[in-house]
Amino acid sequence: MDSATFLDPRTAEERVAAVLRHAVDRRLVGTEQPVAGFLDTDGIRASVAALHAAFGEVPDVLHTFAVKASSLIPVLRLLADLGMGCEVASPGELRLALDAGCAPDRIVLDSPAKTREEIAEALALGVALNADNLDELERVDALRPAGSASVIGLRVNPQVGSGSIGAMSTATATSKFGVALRDAGARERVVRAFAERPWLTRLHAHVGSQGCPLELIAEGVAEAYRLAEEINAAVGRRQITSLDIGGGLPVNFADDDVRPTYEDYTRALRAAEPGLFDGRYGLVTEFGRSLLAKNGFIAARVEYAKEAGGRRIAVTHAGAQTATRTVLMPGAWPLRVGAFDAQGRPKDGAPVPQDVAGPCCFAGDVVAEDRALPPLAEGDFVVLRDTGAYYFSTPWAYNSLPRPGVHGYATDAGGRVRFATVRDAQTLDEIAAESGARHADGLTGLSHP
Repeated sequence: MDSATFLDPRTAEERVAAVLRHAVDRRLVGTEQPVAGFLDTDGIRASVAALHAAFGEVPDVLHTFAVKASSLIPVLRLLADLGMGCEVASPGELRLALDAGCAPDRIVLDSPAKTREEIAEALALGVALNADNLDELERVDALRPAGSASVIGLRVNPQVGSGSIGAMSTATATSKFGVALRDAGARERVVRAFAERPWLTRLHAHVGSQGCPLELIAEGVAEAYRLAEEINAAVGRRQITSLDIGGGLPVNFADDDVRPTYEDYTRALRAAEPGLFDGRYGLVTEFGRSLLAKNGFIAARVEYAKEAGGRRIAVTHAGAQTATRTVLMPGAWPLRVGAFDAQGRPKDGAPVPQDVAGPCCFAGDVVAEDRALPPLAEGDFVVLRDTGAYYFSTPWAYNSLPRPGVHGYATDAGGRVRFATVRDAQTLDEIAAESGARHADGLTGLSHP
């Protein structure tokens, strides 16, 4: 199927409903598998195409996918086939990127706590690396082999301020990331670090993601551009050849509209610093959530419907273990919830206020509070929209709840749906193995002093 010409005339809500009906029929979700994640491969292709088109005028650009947003090898393989690289922030993510077939020279390692072993491995493989601080550069000095193919950069914090979600803002005055440029003497130390290291050829800056306005993000990138110009002028040569401008495009969780778009973002970048697009510097991007969020949903079975204190509560199998941010920070991460019957069809009935709760054993495990929905009953399904990034791909192991199965799908205008397994649902044997079953007698066998 050619994603560039495929056009499904149905609304996003109608497509989700069609997929859920087929998933219930095929028992991908139901009594045996009460929660599952679903990814729209056609939507992913369209999102990647939109990203490439928005940066189409840049002569040299590498778009990497932030692996933390979907640490699933089949997803990374699909993205690699669509021309994406990978941005990784741990040894585990690096392994996933390599196993997905991503070439080392299309991988960027970012982490504020890289060990010497991680740095050495990246340099041996030819993976690009952004040092988080000046002390890390000293480690690279000692570990970098002669003739290393790795592009080395330095992450700076432009300290341009915070968006509406502090935890998602990485360019605040006291952010843990990068070299804080506005601290006394920091800018001079950064210029000197480059002057001393001819192999240091990239600057990296990332302002944040959800809750950060485009103008704030663009100003942080523009600050990195201006610093690159300053450094190149100071060393008397074009030493910095590329800028890693991060990702972090916010996602609209209120409805089906994609806003802001990648075109909106590049317009903001041009307004902040037109020189970003003239080819003087190669660009690296690190988008994650914005590529996948709207291309996935969680479906979960309603196990019980009850009332407490006059409030109707639907107890489902999707809670903090799959929607962690929404449960712990509901004001910052609200999700749309759809109500479906036991066959996966949209529920009828006049909406009534009700809570949608999860299976975790703490009182705050509520995905949606006082939400107007058709009355939910045992055997019905709820759908949590816009959860294609982070949610089911990086579950929380609270209460030793199994990781849900994940399925990719493609649909056509005639309503036909094809599924492919992305990740099998976790078994109880696998939970036990992860919980130390092989060492069950390890503590009882310790002798007393």
